[in-house]
Amino acid sequence: MEDMEEISYDYNYTNNYDHDYNDTPTEKSVFTHQSTCWSEKLCVVLLAVSIAVFLLGFCGNALVIWISGFKMKKTVNTTWYLSLAISDFVFCAFLPFNIINMVMEEWIFGRFMCKFVSSVMFLNMFSSIFLLVVISVDRFVSVVFPVWAQNHRTVKKASIIVLICWVFSITLSLPSVIFREVGTHFGRNVCYNNYTWGRYSHKTVAVSRFLAGFVVPFIIIIICYSIIILKLRTHRMTKSSKPFKVMTALVATFFVCWLPYHVFVLLELNHQNYDQTILITGLKVGTFLAAANSFLNPVLYVFMGNDFKQKFKNSLLSKMENAMGDEGRTTSRYLSRSSSMDGRASTHI
Repeated sequence: MEDMEEISYDYNYTNNYDHDYNDTPTEKSVFTHQSTCWSEKLCVVLLAVSIAVFLLGFCGNALVIWISGFKMKKTVNTTWYLSLAISDFVFCAFLPFNIINMVMEEWIFGRFMCKFVSSVMFLNMFSSIFLLVVISVDRFVSVVFPVWAQNHRTVKKASIIVLICWVFSITLSLPSVIFREVGTHFGRNVCYNNYTWGRYSHKTVAVSRFLAGFVVPFIIIIICYSIIILKLRTHRMTKSSKPFKVMTALVATFFVCWLPYHVFVLLELNHQNYDQTILITGLKVGTFLAAANSFLNPVLYVFMGNDFKQKFKNSLLSKMENAMGDEGRTTSRYLSRSSSMDGRASTHI
């Protein structure tokens, strides 16, 4: 039997144990759970961060979906970024479950949502990194084999690749469906990891997630971008570097946000060798930093992608025109034309 004090956050905000447990009727009558979140500084800070991530991520990704899905011409690039935005949007849509759980320090949504919400979190992680890998490979092919890319790089093929990425992501998210359970502990319901398939089931899941969701993608992306940089420098290509900057920022942000989480999840495998307070704090901070990645992506789109900025400005002007009626149409049309002229040299993402 593993140590009862083992805690496995596993990309969720509750304390989780690696084996089944339920309070006895006597224990249920003795322990009455009371939330202590509001009295802990770290919990209050993380709660504020979570709410900010939810609001900014939900609205920001919805905006990116609206612009890239309905306002921009459908291209291979917009297909990649639209899928990324959908992944982050779904993640943010389910954040309120974890926010409520953190405040109450109790899971009140039942067994199905315990499994489903956790699965959505990992679905976001895997789909994001797989799409970043695909975009990196796409950039590599476009630079190294430009003629082949021009003849074979189509929106239909890009959509099929995106679908394959989602299928793999769903498959790798299944451990949450299998191992997440709801039980009672000291008078409260908790959503925890019940690794009961074998002695090494916990380690197998953690290591496989680290390799498939971090190490292997990182190696592929580094190789692709190293070759791209060498190719561009060798041939002194003078094309706009805007798409390259956007993609580099997205990749860097993803790995900076996710590295602490993976580090502490791996340290947790040998939790008896580390201070529990440091480990639990690291898991909490790492989890919230990972969640922050979902609202940073749309920020990068808006501030680094000229096409997104241009479409956003034009869309706002259109809405203002409809709201102000006939009196404002002349001015709005003039501003729209001015904005269009200013953005003629904009670069597609």
